[in-house]
Amino acid sequence: MVDNNGAITAASGNSDGDDKKVGAGVNGGGENERDNTSSLSSGSGSGESDDAILPRGQVDPVYEEKARILNRAIQEIGIGPYQYLLFVVVGFGWASDNLWPVATSLILPPIALEFLPSRPAYLTLAQNIGLLAGAIFWGFGCDVFGRKWAFNLTLGITAVFGMCAASSPNFAAIGVFASLWSFGVGGNLPVDSAIFLEFLPGSHQWLLTVLSVDWAVAQVVATLVAWPLLGGMTCQEGGNGGCERGENMGWRWFLIALGGLTLLMFGLRFAAFKIFESPKFLMGQGRDEEAVRVVHEVARRNGRESGLTVEDLRRVEPEGYVARTDVKVAVKRRLENVKMERVRVLFSTRKLAWSTGLIMAIWAFIGLGYPLYNAFLPYIQATRGADFGDGSTYLTYRNSLIIAAVGIPGALLGGYLVELPRFGRKGTLSLSTVLTGVFLYCSTTALDSHSLLGWNCAFNFTSNVMYAVLYSFTPELFPTPQRGTGNALTATCNRIFGIMAPIVAMFADLRTAAPVYTSGALFIAAGVLVLLLPFESRGKAAL
Repeated sequence: MVDNNGAITAASGNSDGDDKKVGAGVNGGGENERDNTSSLSSGSGSGESDDAILPRGQVDPVYEEKARILNRAIQEIGIGPYQYLLFVVVGFGWASDNLWPVATSLILPPIALEFLPSRPAYLTLAQNIGLLAGAIFWGFGCDVFGRKWAFNLTLGITAVFGMCAASSPNFAAIGVFASLWSFGVGGNLPVDSAIFLEFLPGSHQWLLTVLSVDWAVAQVVATLVAWPLLGGMTCQEGGNGGCERGENMGWRWFLIALGGLTLLMFGLRFAAFKIFESPKFLMGQGRDEEAVRVVHEVARRNGRESGLTVEDLRRVEPEGYVARTDVKVAVKRRLENVKMERVRVLFSTRKLAWSTGLIMAIWAFIGLGYPLYNAFLPYIQATRGADFGDGSTYLTYRNSLIIAAVGIPGALLGGYLVELPRFGRKGTLSLSTVLTGVFLYCSTTALDSHSLLGWNCAFNFTSNVMYAVLYSFTPELFPTPQRGTGNALTATCNRIFGIMAPIVAMFADLRTAAPVYTSGALFIAAGVLVLLLPFESRGKAAL
């Protein structure tokens, strides 16, 4: 073990020149490539690399060298039909991640009118508990049993329980179903971002940011469906007693419609597109042959060829290194993966620990700030609009549609800004997050429903830029073997603080600006923390 550790340490000390020699193994075989093996265990090394986000020495050296070789192989293949189709089906997960939380906020008023719960915010609380459980299970789990199964199952679970919720006979039942469909929703981003990023060449990682356009479109779709159903089949506020089921069917048909749409997305993802397991995940599990096979299959689907061989990956292993992949060892490895080792790796160096801790704090602040205000937006719009005599259900959802539509160009703008020199991910994320908080403060100055609508549109535009960058930047900061775990940690922080939002709302007076001031301060604080992150991923490949 001592000898192997010494060999691994030496292998991590490659110079940039040696790096180029390793890359040659991707482009073909030959005796010259075998001679380059010696360069992996010699040289003092520069300690930094221009082609990867994480500097050398932040992760296991053998994995690091193999990941760089795979990065070159994927870059050599380039972007093609496989990645474009993957972009579409991964977009379904992005859409679901916003579609169902938006649905919860939209159905909250009619459900409260029908069931007359003492605390309507319990529905949002139930949703956030489900999102937390899903983020933990699917996020950590995809590093144990792989991305493929989680990728396929999350949408199916969401669709089934979403449609079942339409039959809820009381408030407790709809709360349970909201938790169950949210369990599926909670796994979408941690899993989907990992698998998409791991198939992208470094030159096209900005596509992960553009994926958030699906997130914005989902809000538009949810509001478009809600407008005729909730706007026309919901009893109006102000009646005596609760609504009868027959005159308040809009939210039930709404859940059936969204559940059917999600089921369609699940069917297209599961049956019409063959997803391969991530080659970096396979390589991290010691399954180099399968990783190479996936790279060659992706190249074939893109109409190209790859020169990657198993030997290219094996030559960076120190002397005496054995990658065991038999069934017994595989089962044992999966049980060991459940331990805290995967978490400890993300805090193994000072820079990595600082980066992980900061991104978790950023997600936590946004996790409280966003739902505290946005999840209760229809209620706030209706009650404040009513002060001006225009708080009807129809106008409430019309305004929600306008706000949602403004978010689409925000997601596209985020994809452009992250590639600007001297701005990149950190600059875009920090500026958009601070502006989101500023616009929330500005909304307190609204003197009529039109100005309130305008400030909400500005908020949604900048928050979509923010989320577009946040969802793409976060997985880039973690190495592949711990990417699901890192995503799970950040999502868990987000969901835990999200659980606090409805609790705060239950005991706060929503007729005042208190929730807005709290949300705005959290967004501004998160924007400042972004500037302290030690890594910038623009123009660099994820390990």
